[in-house]
Amino acid sequence: MLYFVSVCSLVALCLVRAEVYFEEKFLDDSWEKNWVYSEHPGKEFGKFVLSHGKFFNDADNDKGIQTSQDARFYALSTKFKPFSNKDKVLVIQFTVKHEQNIDCGGGYAKIFDCKLEPKDMHGETPYEIMFGPDICGPGTKKVHVIFSYKGKNILINKDIRCKDDVYTHLYTLIVKPDNTYEVLIDNEKVESGELEADWNFLPPKKIKDPEAKKPSDWDDKATIDDPNDKKPEDWDKPEHIPDPDASKPEDWDDEMDGEWEPPMIDNPEYKGEWK
Repeated sequence: MLYFVSVCSLVALCLVRAEVYFEEKFLDDSWEKNWVYSEHPGKEFGKFVLSHGKFFNDADNDKGIQTSQDARFYALSTKFKPFSNKDKVLVIQFTVKHEQNIDCGGGYAKIFDCKLEPKDMHGETPYEIMFGPDICGPGTKKVHVIFSYKGKNILINKDIRCKDDVYTHLYTLIVKPDNTYEVLIDNEKVESGELEADWNFLPPKKIKDPEAKKPSDWDDKATIDDPNDKKPEDWDKPEHIPDPDASKPEDWDDEMDGEWEPPMIDNPEYKGEWK
């Protein structure tokens, strides 16, 4: 599994003024000074390398960090100043390139709160937002959009398909103050809607009564046998009957061959078991 991550940015827009809270272009090796690898025990982590990959447009400006080993976990984080997106448009954006066709691998980003311990980061570490593509076999090729709400990770109710080719793709999540959102891939809108409608943040308005019990006289059978129905008098017919068109062969010898009996055929009047 080789994939690239580059041009990570976190932006809040207020009217016409945009404040960039975090941006990383991975143009040179200086990124290693600001990013911290996880050392969480029990996981075999791989290392990222700076590369423009096998194919590119600009060798200098098309660089990103690339996974260097197959079948490894990758966990890398960096800090930026705390912020609030209250009354602002929040934009999370980054590019991913799966340079080799993969069967299983995720290229998503997570936004943590300030309590994160970078060297202890792992899959169960609480986060605020998770966004990006995830591929696992032919059945899972989706864009995750997950928000943390009251200690629970709430997944989007819609299926957003991610790109599964070997080219670079730009993934963008936009969350607006009016509680609407947009998901863009390569600057084309692939999904949008209302947060309340597309995530189960709030409990349902109606639930099944936990105290309700099935009445003792409740019958689950949709149909029953007709108690007034009776089997017709001519119903019972054998399933097979002697072939009326068969005739005894001329060379049949009863003493040598035994008593001749016509072959049996399906009875056209047979109706099966009466119910």
